[in-house]
Amino acid sequence: MNLLLKDKQLELKYEPGKGAWTYHVQIPNTKHIVGKWGSLKAAGTIDNYPLEKINLFTISGQDKLISINEKIRKAINKTGGDKVKITLYLLTPNQQITEDEILETFSQSGVLEVFESLTEDEKKRIIEEIKTQKSEEKQVKTLSKFINQFNLSNEN
Repeated sequence: MNLLLKDKQLELKYEPGKGAWTYHVQIPNTKHIVGKWGSLKAAGTIDNYPLEKINLFTISGQDKLISINEKIRKAINKTGGDKVKITLYLLTPNQQITEDEILETFSQSGVLEVFESLTEDEKKRIIEEIKTQKSEEKQVKTLSKFINQFNLSNEN
């Protein structure tokens, strides 16, 4: 878990017509966090009320939002325009791609032999490049890029 905020006073915003996001809190300094809807989860407290596995809403180029539903608003006795004290942690995904999964994908794609023919340094660099991508989507794209490169090497 990565700490996003600790006991930070923020405004509970009210914007009518935004469905579940009518009441929300914008989390400062989070626009750099990459992930699509449903993949970014957080936990913590709002006015000491526990928040468990809530979704962070992504708006391109802006800080993330958390929705504050009626149950939470009633429990903390707050409404739009009120200040709330928030502590929030970014939950790390359980499914980080592993080296074994990368090698298995290379094997199933028929390019493991080409990968194995590389130097140890090249193999480490490729594995790290895939694993350190900021989202599952980018990991898959990077993995596919290497499979295509290895397929071209195989043809020559």
